[in-house]
Amino acid sequence: MPQAEAHTGGCQCGAVRFRVTRLGRPSICHCRMCQKAFGGFFGPLVTAHNAVWTRGEPKWFQSSNAARRAFCGECGTPLAYETRFGLELAIGTFDDPAVAAPEIQVNLHDKQPFFDGLTSLPERSEVSDEWRDFMAGIHSNQHPDHDTADWPPREET
Repeated sequence: MPQAEAHTGGCQCGAVRFRVTRLGRPSICHCRMCQKAFGGFFGPLVTAHNAVWTRGEPKWFQSSNAARRAFCGECGTPLAYETRFGLELAIGTFDDPAVAAPEIQVNLHDKQPFFDGLTSLPERSEVSDEWRDFMAGIHSNQHPDHDTADWPPREET
């Protein structure tokens, strides 16, 4: 029997990492709790079967009588949502989020009225010299999109 492909991911700082071998239905949830938990207009989640935390453990917040939400206690990244029906992982935390492209929207009663028009907003393509210089000077402290033996990397002495 072939082994299921493992998908990995984790928080922004690398303190919490996970691996999952079977994914269920990916969705975006418009409920107000997901909006607040993600600090965005929706919560992108995918059902996770056989998920394990491979580095660190998330902190949990009991967001309702029926659900709790996981996040990194170091950087605050939203990681998961859990109910009696199982665990769902935040799609954006996967090393390759494309493995869980959303297939359905749920809890439309809380969908923000401007949501459907977001992709028709004007796009900014020109970049000022000041912005280009700013971007060139950025050094990311974010964990890379793959597993690492140690994080943060040890500085050579």
